[in-house]
Amino acid sequence: MPLKLHRIAHALWALGIPVIPQLIRLINRIVFGVVLPPSARIGKNVMLSYQGLGTVIHDRAVIGDRCIIGTCVTIGGRSGHEAVPVIEDGVMIGSGAKVLGPVRVGKCASIGANAVVLTDIPDYAVAVGVPAKVVKYLAPDEVPDYFAVRSV
Repeated sequence: MPLKLHRIAHALWALGIPVIPQLIRLINRIVFGVVLPPSARIGKNVMLSYQGLGTVIHDRAVIGDRCIIGTCVTIGGRSGHEAVPVIEDGVMIGSGAKVLGPVRVGKCASIGANAVVLTDIPDYAVAVGVPAKVVKYLAPDEVPDYFAVRSV
């Protein structure tokens, strides 16, 4: 539901309508506990676990298609850096993870729970820890289909 509201807010924001998108942002914040600015670019079929409870997304962040974002995830800026994270298609970000600053998380990468990502993560990589380090690379056919779990 928060993403449906975000899509409406983003469309209105893109048209230059100032007040209604901010009201929708406020509704998302109060009702769902998610900070989801109308200016953030979020792709298709993105899933926020538990309606994004505790999730904070920077207003200039870019999130690709078919990403799964766990609860209490922060995708935000970092002091001294103008750029913000770019999350590519098919990424899974575990609960409590922080993706901060001018980083790119590559296609179909997986970020472990409570990891702190401060550097780029390559395509098909699995990164864990504080700060996050790549511990494994997956072949394209090894990437789990996280959406299959949702329908069970």
